[in-house]
Amino acid sequence: MRFLTWLFVGLSLFPVRSYSQKPYGDQPLAHTFSIVAIDETTGEMGVAVQSHWFATGTVVIWGEAGVGVIATQSFVNPAFGPEGLQLMKNGLSPREALDKMLSADEGREFRQVGILSAKGESAAFTGTNCIEPAGHIEGKGYAVQANLMSNDRIWPAMASAFEAGKGLPLAERLLAALDAAQAAGGDIRGKQSAALLVVGAEATGQSWVDRKIDLRVDDHPEPLKELRRLLMVHRAYDHMNRGDLAVEKGQVEEALREYGAAEAMFPDNLEMKYWHAVSLANAGRVQEALPIFKAVFRRDRNWKTLTPRLTKNGLLTVSEADLKRILGARK
Repeated sequence: MRFLTWLFVGLSLFPVRSYSQKPYGDQPLAHTFSIVAIDETTGEMGVAVQSHWFATGTVVIWGEAGVGVIATQSFVNPAFGPEGLQLMKNGLSPREALDKMLSADEGREFRQVGILSAKGESAAFTGTNCIEPAGHIEGKGYAVQANLMSNDRIWPAMASAFEAGKGLPLAERLLAALDAAQAAGGDIRGKQSAALLVVGAEATGQSWVDRKIDLRVDDHPEPLKELRRLLMVHRAYDHMNRGDLAVEKGQVEEALREYGAAEAMFPDNLEMKYWHAVSLANAGRVQEALPIFKAVFRRDRNWKTLTPRLTKNGLLTVSEADLKRILGARK
């Protein structure tokens, strides 16, 4: 009889849904805190999460440009991510989509979900069987949700931090909400992983364009600090990418500005320093570029080996005499 009782409890945690859901791995658990939100100025949408669980971002956060973002957690039903996005794409509001999915899920009272649409409408749900403290707040253009926390101040702190960050870029506001949750006590078990996803206001059909930011920290003693560092690296490489595009278009001064901005953010990054030097050389400012080339070549001579190859496709447009000066910069 005791065996049958435990069998029933186990099945109630991971029920078979009418959607024919299969468990995500052996244990679809993601007790955590998260936020879904929209930037009312740009229309970009984002979702961010932290948890004391490995790689929480791979199962909790979902998003699609022009459609919406979703966080599905607690005794997580991963199907709520893609299914919720499809329902909103079909015209349902976040509340309608959420209600439809929950009504078909026998394990609904173990779920916690936050959904936001491209219209800025939000909806959230916290099942009665989520591990307490657990709760959510639906605000204007956002929803925050948390379960298995150290106290019941976590989700109000997230809401306050997000609202106070108005005017900041969306990614920074999302991270501010996570930081506030952690500062208020966070997950009672501690911290392990975090993730951040930002998608565009409208779909272009090009996923590499639509996904503005997609960062994950799967296993780290300070996941939020590492996520912030990665966001800064992401911002710097945005400058690098714009610099590359400027080079392709022959816009030397623009490339110089972009590479310089990236280098200013990470002055010890050899790649950023190198392309800054290349841009200076292409702008006819070889003398200014030489000390930078010299510093890069001293630390890694592979950059010196690479340099002559750039002349063959026009990425480095200097005379033979200046090329020799550049290559001699290590001496």
